[in-house]
Amino acid sequence: MKVPLSRPEINRDDINAVVSVMRSPYLSTGPRVSQFECLFARYIGARHAIAVSSGTAGLHLCVRSLNIGEGDEVITTPFSFVASSNCLLFERSIPRFVDILPSTLCIDPEKVESAITSKTKAILAVDVFGHPADWDALGHLARKYGLHLIEDACESLGSKYKGKLCGTFGDCAVFAFYPNKQMTTGEGGMIVTKREEIARISRSLRNQGRSEGDQWLVHERLGYNYRLSDLSCALGISQLSRIDEILKKRSVVALYYNEILSDFGEFVSVPLVQKEAEISWFVYVVRLSDDFSQADRDEVLRILRAKGIGCSNYFPPIHVQPFYKTTFGYKPGDFPIAEAIASRTIALPFFSSLSRSNAEFVCGELREAIAKLKANRHE
Repeated sequence: MKVPLSRPEINRDDINAVVSVMRSPYLSTGPRVSQFECLFARYIGARHAIAVSSGTAGLHLCVRSLNIGEGDEVITTPFSFVASSNCLLFERSIPRFVDILPSTLCIDPEKVESAITSKTKAILAVDVFGHPADWDALGHLARKYGLHLIEDACESLGSKYKGKLCGTFGDCAVFAFYPNKQMTTGEGGMIVTKREEIARISRSLRNQGRSEGDQWLVHERLGYNYRLSDLSCALGISQLSRIDEILKKRSVVALYYNEILSDFGEFVSVPLVQKEAEISWFVYVVRLSDDFSQADRDEVLRILRAKGIGCSNYFPPIHVQPFYKTTFGYKPGDFPIAEAIASRTIALPFFSSLSRSNAEFVCGELREAIAKLKANRHE
């Protein structure tokens, strides 16, 4: 049996939606873009939605739209996909990492407050693996110190914090639609915001700096080709129409894993979901206990992959990535909670069509791999 790490859910309606655009004269900058934006804004409850070519592009445009620039500091998490910090470097601003909460794996608000300086311009927090950050505490800090608040909701489409959908707490938020996400447009992302100025500037920046109503070859500001095609938007419209169904399927898969792993004892921790949160399940990441080392975890990954099981180490902390170590001088030990957790994480196969038998096979092989490690210790 081979079980991939992820797989998008594509049905006949999705295919027909894309084909219909192929038969039209509008492959890009056409009517599907604004339609997708309107539907997405309605789903989130946002005033504005701006479709872009990726979640990374969306984060970059948020940084630009908020006038965060050279020398400005933005407090963010080291436990994330690297794009949440790279988007700051694009504008020569400085990511100031603080450590995470061991429970939710999201940024620790108490550490955020102690890191604020006169150079701090914003807080960029991430809903890690789809679990909402503590948006009440982060919002309080942003108001108290006059900071912008950016939501990296790229992993949390459909997640809720205290009954409110993620993407509704900051000045702006960004979602992503890569094929391993809850819904996909192939590549793509979406900025959502209640602020007219952010929406206006983002729309201009994504389209080579053109302003709305300008002629095609008139450019008001330096911009980018961060557009999302009508092909991608057609797929997004179709996927969004059944987002509740998709999220329900993913929650069922998470339940399979929770039930099967419940008798693994102290050797494996399943993802925590705090009582004020509803999680939409981007990935399913377990943690080996403190008794295991990073080398042990890497051996488990090797064993699972040899059995045809897709798995990964989500996430290596950003500050120990080679580029960040070279540029900023970070070293192991700078953010010990993120490092300790990252050394023992295992992302198991996770997608909406994963069956109970698939989950049982994966967990059975995980159990055997852990048993091998324990036996080797006693030889």
